[in-house]
Amino acid sequence: MARNIHSFPENAPLLRAVFFLFLLFPLRPISASQNDYHRALHMSILFFEGQRSGRLPPDQRVKWRRDSALHDGATSGVDLTGGYYDAGDNVKFGFPMAFTTTMLSWSIIDFGKNMGPELKYAIKAVKWGTDYLLKATAKPGVVYVQVGDAFSDHNCWERPEDMDTLRTAYKIDVSHPGSDVAGETAAALAAASIVFRSRDPRYSRLLLSRAIEVFEFADRHRGAYSSSLHHVVCPFYCDVNGYQDELLWGAAWLHKASRRREYREYILRNEVVLHAGDTINEFGWDNKHAGINVLISKEVLMGKADYFESFKQNADGFICSILPGISHPQVQYSPGGLIFKAGGSNMQHVTSLSFLLLAYSNYVSHANKVVPCGSRSASPNLLRQLAKHQVDYILGDNPVGMSYMVGYGARYPQRIHHRGSSLPSVQAHPAHIGCKAGSQYFLSPNPNPNVHVGAVVGGPNVTDAFPDSRPYFQESEPTTYINAPLVGLLAYFSAHY
Repeated sequence: MARNIHSFPENAPLLRAVFFLFLLFPLRPISASQNDYHRALHMSILFFEGQRSGRLPPDQRVKWRRDSALHDGATSGVDLTGGYYDAGDNVKFGFPMAFTTTMLSWSIIDFGKNMGPELKYAIKAVKWGTDYLLKATAKPGVVYVQVGDAFSDHNCWERPEDMDTLRTAYKIDVSHPGSDVAGETAAALAAASIVFRSRDPRYSRLLLSRAIEVFEFADRHRGAYSSSLHHVVCPFYCDVNGYQDELLWGAAWLHKASRRREYREYILRNEVVLHAGDTINEFGWDNKHAGINVLISKEVLMGKADYFESFKQNADGFICSILPGISHPQVQYSPGGLIFKAGGSNMQHVTSLSFLLLAYSNYVSHANKVVPCGSRSASPNLLRQLAKHQVDYILGDNPVGMSYMVGYGARYPQRIHHRGSSLPSVQAHPAHIGCKAGSQYFLSPNPNPNVHVGAVVGGPNVTDAFPDSRPYFQESEPTTYINAPLVGLLAYFSAHY
């Protein structure tokens, strides 16, 4: 049973937080025998090649995959081939794909200098996402936000190469708005434009101009895509949190990418209206509040934007809300010290929140500051060590000695909830495997025949227990938005430890 770390009053001195931090995961001297972060970084990026949809390039390294979904968009008269399958199914969901692309870009922007030879593959991973997002936004006033019917897809267990389920393309437009998914798409394109600014200036300009167009559409025609497309996107990627945060998030990335005064003014004008300070202990594909505040705070800490001071205060509050001992009631820690939030796929919270901890620790450190939490303060090193412990836990430093990254370490999940990984590859079994014919592989107790290297699964429950079983999808399914923030974390730790 998890240790009760919420018995202290919310304004308890940070000294107690530090005590709990060391109680949950005492610091040990770093040695070469501990985690190989560079190897884990390599694997975490390789994972994205196994999630590719469309025609695979000649330099494809994940050989058990083949071309798939080559006619996506054809029934709507558009080319929507490419992009990523978000998890263990064969649907292309635009909302998490855009967030994945944003976080891969942010990983490169902040930590690309630490990636060494893996940087070129991280950049390719971003481009695989942005090439698709450019196709999905090619028509003004329209954003294609999903390809594939999730209900028919989830009724089958088949390889993406064999798909015979509906590949309907779903869109938002002026009459059916979706400011959430459009705002996130604008953020992804803007963030990626920074990645390509010096590497491919022409492509960078295209990404930025498209980001501006998509953001304008998102802001002018406000509404949630889960209202416009409720029967399609819910309960899979229903926007529970509302679209307001994505508008601020998109504006924040456009401000960073373009330096245009209009986005600064938009942020300041809409800070209260779009609830910048809400739900500060959340960050993921559905809730961008903490990310907005951390991203904008960098300028404040650099002494360049005093007018954004309230965002820094929000960011400080976010940091304090997840520290052990004084954390918000919605944030728990397992007995082994893993951040745990209710709901499925907990590792998405672990990697996203840890990314913000690490990014903010760097911003605060460069400004020679600390984070005020009531009467005490948290040092950048404290935040860094908390983020590092989460990464070490994922890589096997946990009560059951299980690495939750497939292929890393001596013991890792063997039966992940992933169609392509669990079914024999086309090379091993060239004949078509139909919708229901794959069920025998889903129910098999045998390990997956294709090792999906780098895939990080949903992870253990709050007691650190993990069922290595396909039907337990909340624990055993990998997703692109678990891995995307982890890329930045591993890059940093590979360079510094």
